Amino acid sequence: MKNHKIPHFKTREEEAKFWDTHSMVDYLGELEPVDEVFTLAPSLAEKIKERAKTRAISLRLPQWEIDGAKRVAKKVGVGYQILINTWIAEALRREAHHNRRATT
Repeated sequence: MKNHKIPHFKTREEEAKFWDTHSMVDYLGELEPVDEVFTLAPSLAEKIKERAKTRAISLRLPQWEIDGAKRVAKKVGVGYQILINTWIAEALRREAHHNRRATT
């Protein structure tokens, strides 16, 4: 997978639209560590915790798909299970975004 340059955005809305349609995995080499600390409102922190709860599932994939995910993950420097999880989350966001546009 090729690392791309993150474009410059004029507005936060423009940046949000970009990330709705692009994978952060393609831009991992461009991201910088952040040392800033911020505090969330307790109600928001609770909502985030609730959404972050995970549950283990069994997912059967052909070996060639697992091997492909491992190759891509190695190129971008993440674990293959994290990469697969990211792909699923991105596809769900795209689908939700597509469905919102279709109903408006």
